[in-house]
Amino acid sequence: MSIFKKLFRYKSNKETKETSYDNAGKYMPQIKLPIDESFTINFKSNGGKFLYCENLEEVFENVNHIFEENNWTEKLGYFYDKNLEERFKSMNLQTGSLNEATYFFSTCENLISNDGSLLISSHQIAEKKLAEFPNNFIVFATTSQLVNTIGEGLRQIKNKNTEKIPTNITTIKHFKDLDEKDFLTYGSASKNLYLLLLEDL
Repeated sequence: MSIFKKLFRYKSNKETKETSYDNAGKYMPQIKLPIDESFTINFKSNGGKFLYCENLEEVFENVNHIFEENNWTEKLGYFYDKNLEERFKSMNLQTGSLNEATYFFSTCENLISNDGSLLISSHQIAEKKLAEFPNNFIVFATTSQLVNTIGEGLRQIKNKNTEKIPTNITTIKHFKDLDEKDFLTYGSASKNLYLLLLEDL
């Protein structure tokens, strides 16, 4: 059973867990979290909104909740990936051009556990910059796309695309308003991001 099923099916005593981590001495070896738990913690700390789904029915339900929460039912969305658009065709989503879209519905290459970021490429955004897309992202991914590091993600991209490696490979890491005083995030594109994560392992 994956950690996501454990997290969402059984509510564990979070305070007890945090206390046990906090009480560990500074010279104790760091506790290595499972890849899925590590991703969840880092993704949420980046400001991402995480929705775990056991099946496609739950994915569709969560999309409806996102639309209701943001009043996007009548708003236009943008799909670059036509296969993804076909997959959600039954939801009758209103689509338009990139310039008029309120949200961008996409997939990603990989989910990076050690920093909670999403690895994307020209398969998702063509040759455009992230700043050219709407502020609102809905990303559909599966648990099999989880990797520990960006290096592992890049290797997977290379292995999956032996004939032609995609270009414009980048990560989305900031899912909330950035502090302008923080020089480390200068030039980063902040996105309001919902992740629909489907269990496929």
